[in-house]
Amino acid sequence: MTAQLSPQQAAKALLDRRKVRSSLAEWARHKGFDPAKHHLLIIREIEAFLNSDDEVLLLFAPPGSAKSTYVSHLLPSWYLANHPENSILAATHSVEFADRWGRRVRNDIDLDGKLLGIALSDESRAAGRWSLARGGEYYAVGAGTGISGYRADLAIIDDLFGSREDAYSDTVRAKRWEWYTHDFSPRLKPGAKRVVMNTRWHEEDVAGRILEQIEAGTIKGKVISIPAVAEENDPLGREPGEYLWDDPDGYDYGSFLRERQRETSPMMWAALYQQRPAPEEGDYFRVDWLKPYEKLPPKDQLRTYGASDYAVTADGGDYTVHVVVGLDPENRMYLLDLWRKQSTPDVWIEAFCDLVKRWKPLGWAEEQGQIRSGVGPFLDRRQRERGAYVFRERFPTRGDKAVRAQSIRGRMALDGLYVPTSASWYSAFRSELLSFPAGKHDDQVDALGLVGQLLDQMVKGSKPKPADSRIMNTQQPTWNELFKRHVRKMRQMREMEGEL
Repeated sequence: MTAQLSPQQAAKALLDRRKVRSSLAEWARHKGFDPAKHHLLIIREIEAFLNSDDEVLLLFAPPGSAKSTYVSHLLPSWYLANHPENSILAATHSVEFADRWGRRVRNDIDLDGKLLGIALSDESRAAGRWSLARGGEYYAVGAGTGISGYRADLAIIDDLFGSREDAYSDTVRAKRWEWYTHDFSPRLKPGAKRVVMNTRWHEEDVAGRILEQIEAGTIKGKVISIPAVAEENDPLGREPGEYLWDDPDGYDYGSFLRERQRETSPMMWAALYQQRPAPEEGDYFRVDWLKPYEKLPPKDQLRTYGASDYAVTADGGDYTVHVVVGLDPENRMYLLDLWRKQSTPDVWIEAFCDLVKRWKPLGWAEEQGQIRSGVGPFLDRRQRERGAYVFRERFPTRGDKAVRAQSIRGRMALDGLYVPTSASWYSAFRSELLSFPAGKHDDQVDALGLVGQLLDQMVKGSKPKPADSRIMNTQQPTWNELFKRHVRKMRQMREMEGEL
């Protein structure tokens, strides 16, 4: 015989039920989980999405970040508590994993059905397919499974690729997309919602193709991408370079990420952990031209140069990019620093001055006409005020972007570009280069292309000459002397060309 609850107990039970049903985060805490900052972001986005008119929500996050706990494990039972007559279709890369998630959701409802206000039906209780007493259903399938005779109000996709081999197989990718469009999507009711959550593997994985549909406007949706290491405009508000869930006193996911970064190739780190897959080889730039370095040659042996691709407005969709490169005595080219941000001129001008003062470049390239109107005088004044002296060489905008990048492309094909693969900005840089000229952004390529044009006129670094006992008190030229020589050389070249 069930003990009758006191009025106080009944009131508390009702309050707990309302709290859990109104908040996915509260349901997670009830099940013993402590949502981290990125989990709370995922939860907020899911709750907002279910009350919006969007068709699809894309959630990208790195492996091991417990994203499946909140999407595949906790979301279905919470959703059914609020919609006990609706049906869910859940899909993952294998039947084994589909049954695993279905079993966990079913067991939670069996255990906490009173709290959720729902109960399992006695008619169907299989791990991957079961129903509720009030008519709701749950069906979990592996990718490629036939789904005839089922209709769903909510679709949940959790990683349709279980391995790199599958993700990089043209045949498997084509089959996954065909299954998604011809088997999975037709099983959804009109107005159904789709939550697609995964780690990115390849530009043309299923999530990548759905992303193209959103960007083309053929479906209405939202994308939340959480990288392992924060970049500009981080969705969690982290500073660039901060690791995800980096709590040494807690789960310490940050240590896991640092270990993976040391052993993972730059290509796979960019895809799996930064959610920024790029072509394996690249079309215009090749991946083997990017040569990693950990330690720079001595600074006094490098000849340093910079370039900028300016975006005059902060909200125009383009980035302002500053790059700094150095040539060593063997004419090898090192990417020393990179700054990239969608910002107003006052911000990128200060960043430009910071880089000039830090690296003391001999020359700086920019496009002719990009800043002459409006920002040019302000940039000149700030250079003088901060002592950020560098000769800025303006190059005309001729031909398309691929033509203007030919110079730097030729240098990279011959000697490569040495890059700091551990830098927080490297993933975005690599992805843009390998996606060029078909990628979404090309600001970094533009800046690098300007460097190539500038370097055609410059000289490589030099090793210090050995001391000669016959020459006393001889000093190496200072940076200011080198800069003055460089300015004289540039003026002479311009005079010869009839520009002055």
